[in-house]
Amino acid sequence: MNAPVSRSPLPEGGERLAKRVAAQVPCSRREAEQYIAEGFVKVDGQRADLPQMRVRPDQRVDIDPQAQLQTALPVTFLLHKPAGVGAQAAAALLTEAAQWGEDTSGIRPSRTHLLGLKPLLALPDPASGLYVVSQDFRVVRKLTEDAGVIEHELVAEVRGEIAPNGLARLCHGLRWDGQPLPPARVSWQSETRLRFAVKGIAPEWIEWMCAQVGLELLALRRIRIGRIAMAGLPVGQWRYLPVGERF
Repeated sequence: MNAPVSRSPLPEGGERLAKRVAAQVPCSRREAEQYIAEGFVKVDGQRADLPQMRVRPDQRVDIDPQAQLQTALPVTFLLHKPAGVGAQAAAALLTEAAQWGEDTSGIRPSRTHLLGLKPLLALPDPASGLYVVSQDFRVVRKLTEDAGVIEHELVAEVRGEIAPNGLARLCHGLRWDGQPLPPARVSWQSETRLRFAVKGIAPEWIEWMCAQVGLELLALRRIRIGRIAMAGLPVGQWRYLPVGERF
C-alpha cells in the first residue's frame, strides 16, 4: 500500500500503465489496475502503483509471474492505537509496513483499501487499544446502529483509594446528566487496574466514572469490541478483519 514506489515525473507521450499491463497479461483494464494496486507491477525495476502513469515504449514493465488477484471486497482494519494518537494520526498508521506479521486474514494489501475509510467507535486521544476503521458498509452500519448494545472491554490504570461501595457504584448506581448509566461489569485485575465490560457507555466516560468513586484514571486501553479481541496485536500495528469474523 505505502511501500516505496516509482514517483518520477510522467514521461511525455507513451501510454497509460494500466493499458500496457492489460496488453501484456492479457486482461481487462480493471484487472490491470488491480494488478498495479496490489503491488504486482514494476516499471524499470521499481514498483509502480499509479495506473494512470504513462510509460514509453522503451520502458520495461514487469508483472509478477506469481501474481494472483484477490476478490475485490471492502476491508476493515483493526489497529492497536497508541496512546496520545488522534483519529487523523491513527489513519496514517495504516501503512503496509505496519501490518502485523501474524495477520492470518489472507488479504493482500492494496491501495484501494485506503479509499472511503470510516473510523468507528472512537477512543479518546489519550487512550490506547483496539480501534476500527472500515470501508465495508456492513461493518459501518453494525458499529453505528448497534453501538449502544455492543460490549466494550477496557482496562483502566488507576490510583487513589476507592470510596466505600465504590465498585458497586461503578457497576450500577452512577448517573450522567441526571440519568442512570447502563449497568456495567467492573472488577479488579490488580491493586491498580480495573476491568470494565460496558454497553452504552462511551470510553470517554470512564475517567469521569472513576472520579466519582475517588479514583484517578492514569491510562485506558480497549482490548475487545463485541467478539473481536485485540489479543497479541502490537502497539501501532494493524491486521485485517478476516472474512467471516463478526463483531
